[in-house]
Amino acid sequence: MISSVRMKLTSWYVGVLAAVLALFSVGAYGLIAQSLYARVEGELRTVQQVAATSLHKDAEEGDSVQLSAVTTVRELANPPTRVAIYDGAGRLLAKNSPDDGPPLTPPPGLAPPGEVTVYDLPDGHGADDSLLVATQAVLTTPGDREYVVIVSQPLEPIRDELATIRRVFFSVIPAALALAGLGGWFLARRSLAPAVAMSEEARRIGAEDLARRLPVAHPGDELGRLATNINELLGRLHESFTMQRQFMADASHELRTPLSVVGTAVEVTLEQPARTEQEYRDALALVREQNQRLARTVEDMFILARADSGRYPLRRVGFYIDELLDEAVRAARILGASRGIEVTSDSFGEAPFTGDEDLLRQMFLNLLDNALKHTPAGGKVHAALAKENGHAVVSIVDTGSGIPAEAQPHIFERFYRVDRARSRAASGSGSGAGLGLPIALWIAEAHGGRLEIAQSDERGTTIRVTLPV
Repeated sequence: MISSVRMKLTSWYVGVLAAVLALFSVGAYGLIAQSLYARVEGELRTVQQVAATSLHKDAEEGDSVQLSAVTTVRELANPPTRVAIYDGAGRLLAKNSPDDGPPLTPPPGLAPPGEVTVYDLPDGHGADDSLLVATQAVLTTPGDREYVVIVSQPLEPIRDELATIRRVFFSVIPAALALAGLGGWFLARRSLAPAVAMSEEARRIGAEDLARRLPVAHPGDELGRLATNINELLGRLHESFTMQRQFMADASHELRTPLSVVGTAVEVTLEQPARTEQEYRDALALVREQNQRLARTVEDMFILARADSGRYPLRRVGFYIDELLDEAVRAARILGASRGIEVTSDSFGEAPFTGDEDLLRQMFLNLLDNALKHTPAGGKVHAALAKENGHAVVSIVDTGSGIPAEAQPHIFERFYRVDRARSRAASGSGSGAGLGLPIALWIAEAHGGRLEIAQSDERGTTIRVTLPV
């Protein structure tokens, strides 16, 4: 079984070439043989025509039948052509053929005068030796003399020539196939050398060195495009592995902090043999707060993990975005009131929508919570809903200090926080793990929309959500 691609390519190349050469050889041999036989037959017909003309001429001059036949045979005597002339009664009048050859006699069922009959006749010297014979009845005028002219030529020269051609084909074609096989092997090896190099390099690439890339010898050909596509795939894998490692590192950091706080609170509380009830309550309140933060972080990580794997089911139902946004704004007012932040909204018009109501509620709450966390006391957070070109556009505007320009490209990355200290301090109102905006971005994109920073400077920040309705 041939397993090497080079062997397969070479075998196919040699096989196709062999088929082409075989068809060409058979066709060429048939055409040459037909041409040679046609040439001999043409010569015989020419001799027949000359013989008929000579007999007609002798009849006009008054020569005897015997003399006319002898004269015609003498004129046509040109070895290896053999000529025999019979009279109408079947008597031999003249011939130039040797006595040891097969007799040239009129065949039975002779054709009418003027028509030439051509056939093969064994010459008796060998199984493969034969003559090509042309027979014609000639009726001369005047005198109404009847002749039968028989002309023949041996076919041995033609068959010798065809045998030579066969020997040439049988010797040249195998040599050509051998050279073609060697050339095909060399070309296949040279053409597949980049694939071999790519295979060797790919074998060395592991999970720890995904930054390595396959060599691209010729970017324009098929193998070059394949190597480029594989390199792009490796780039995506490298980016995915890097994000995964970063995600795990950030998640470990985020989970370690509340666990450390809980452990410290428990140890400090248990250091003394006796504690007051209030001290125990304070410790338990701190443990509860950190547990809530830990639960929110784990839940957000679980949502993102399922979203990355494509296994988070969207439960699409019909509802109104304006009602859902109004509900989120009312919840944000309660949270904003405790921080001295005013939460306002426009009068929303009806905006029917089909999507996952729970996810979109979480998206609006995340965006409003994020705006509240970055707005100082005395500031404002405003929510607006508009319709633009068949889309529902939700804008969340705050009067905070804005997002620094260098941080804006990273604001939707997981675990990214512009102000880590503020995020941790505000953990009571959000996870503080930097997962709120990434989850909101995924929810918007899962519904065919987009989430973007419309504006952010020292006057505040505007987050814009566009959803197709």
